[in-house]
Amino acid sequence: MTRCVTDLTRELTCQDSQAATHLKLISILVIFVTSVIGISSPVLLARRFQGKATYDKVTLVIKCFAAGVILSTSLVHVLPNAFNALSDCQLASFHPWKDFPFTGLGSLIGVLLALLVDITATSHVDHGPSSYKPVVNQDELDKKQSVEVSLEVSCDDEKSVEELIKLKQKLVSQVLEIGIIFHSVIIGVTLGMSQNQCTIRPLVAALAFHQIFEGMGLGGCIAQAGFNLGTTMYMCFMFAVTTPMGIIFGIILFSVTGYDDNSPNALIMEGLLGSISSGILIYMALVDLIAVDFFHNKLMSSEQWMKQGCYIALVFGSVSMSVLALWA
Repeated sequence: MTRCVTDLTRELTCQDSQAATHLKLISILVIFVTSVIGISSPVLLARRFQGKATYDKVTLVIKCFAAGVILSTSLVHVLPNAFNALSDCQLASFHPWKDFPFTGLGSLIGVLLALLVDITATSHVDHGPSSYKPVVNQDELDKKQSVEVSLEVSCDDEKSVEELIKLKQKLVSQVLEIGIIFHSVIIGVTLGMSQNQCTIRPLVAALAFHQIFEGMGLGGCIAQAGFNLGTTMYMCFMFAVTTPMGIIFGIILFSVTGYDDNSPNALIMEGLLGSISSGILIYMALVDLIAVDFFHNKLMSSEQWMKQGCYIALVFGSVSMSVLALWA
């Protein structure tokens, strides 16, 4: 958040372009490595248990931890930052920014966009080609044939439901990654344009932990979606490089244009993109992750301890990400 009144002596001491550039180059490597560790951990863990009786339970607990991380990211990190940017004194006293709560509007747009994607995809799946086979007239079949046909149809029904669930999980993971990428680009560009070494130094350490937890959140969803190896590696790679690429872009943008990340235009871009991103993440966390798992998952209702364990994982994920707001 930009402040209108600052300690000028401290500000001048901290404004060191050479030291800031050195810290930013270090941050690119640190954030890339921690991002890889964060997103690959749940994916590798899920693959380690794949084929075992505990596989579904492990992936479900990981996904609940992921939901807590994503929900906390949206409400504790992204939304407050967007609000601070759009309520900055350079904007808050001018039209139209002082006349309307644009942060809330951006979040609403993000929620509606995520819902639109959900509706479109679900409609496409529901009206896709049917996997059911026509059943022959029962009068022409003996009792044994009727049983065989009924079993075949039942198996087809179960297989169709499993395919729909997998398609939904894949869609959730992809939309979730889009929302996180928006957030990561904003973080990276803001860090890349900053010339304040006093701000960058603690931010790098905080972002390292931030990327680990956020990566674990996205990785948990990717693991449960069951993508093939190529798609999994691609999604993990995109998450790992987005923030470092944002930092590089911010460095280039500043060196070419001298663009100030505290300028009104930069604050507007940060605020609007952040609020839209927060809306997407809030919707995905509450509707596609928490509601689906806690109210429509058979594992939750079959074993009481499973529901308790998943709730603890959800809370732990939320708390872990919330604590980081003390530094970033």
